[in-house]
Amino acid sequence: MARTLNPKAHAVRRDAFVDAAARLIQSKGYEQTSVQDVLDQLDASRGAFYHYFDSKGALLEAVTDRMIDAALVDVEPAVDAPGLNALERFETLFRGIASWKEARTELLLELLRSWMDDDNALARDKFRRGLVPRMVPFLARIVEQGNAEGTFRAGHPEAAARVLVSLIQGANEAATDLYLARQADAVTYEEVERTLGAYASAFERVLGVPAGSIQLADPEILHRWFDGRGPVEANLAEANTEAKVTEATEEVVA
Repeated sequence: MARTLNPKAHAVRRDAFVDAAARLIQSKGYEQTSVQDVLDQLDASRGAFYHYFDSKGALLEAVTDRMIDAALVDVEPAVDAPGLNALERFETLFRGIASWKEARTELLLELLRSWMDDDNALARDKFRRGLVPRMVPFLARIVEQGNAEGTFRAGHPEAAARVLVSLIQGANEAATDLYLARQADAVTYEEVERTLGAYASAFERVLGVPAGSIQLADPEILHRWFDGRGPVEANLAEANTEAKVTEATEEVVA
């Protein structure tokens, strides 16, 4: 007699593998994390792992999928806040995602270091395909509002949203390449600004808004990611500065 699958229990157990993988990737890095490490975290068998995932790459895909879903859930209330025009909603979406990423810098950097590897090409392709059904309805609502209020001149909302998703994918991949190049001191910060600015201009043309209307990322956040040190180093430097100020203040008081 075939065993009956409990969908809720199945989802909970699968999520446990994803949670464990995310913790290990953040602490050890993706390349240094093995399937056995995940099994040890959960006291699970190899057969249990392969019941949910057919490879380590599939587990990486699940971690990135979870992050995208969580980011959208996190920013949706701000994007849907009453009183915003369509352009404000559009910028709120991108700034919200940027802030969400910055709050999870260490995990994102560990994923970033392995994401562009040839071995993960299939996971990247699945990620790109999976982004379409998640983002198109979200963006189509904003485009529809913008067309109705005269903020946008973008044509059919869903068609425009699909083009916007393609641009988002391109911008994300460009930002990844630029980040790695910047860390290697192979590009200047000005080159980063020009490239990402070109994507902002492309968004403006699709939406039919005047040049200079769209800023995809807060300048301060962009600088922290691409200033040559990276957000982790920048945060550590800031923390060290604060510690020195506190120490000096205590010495004066004493």
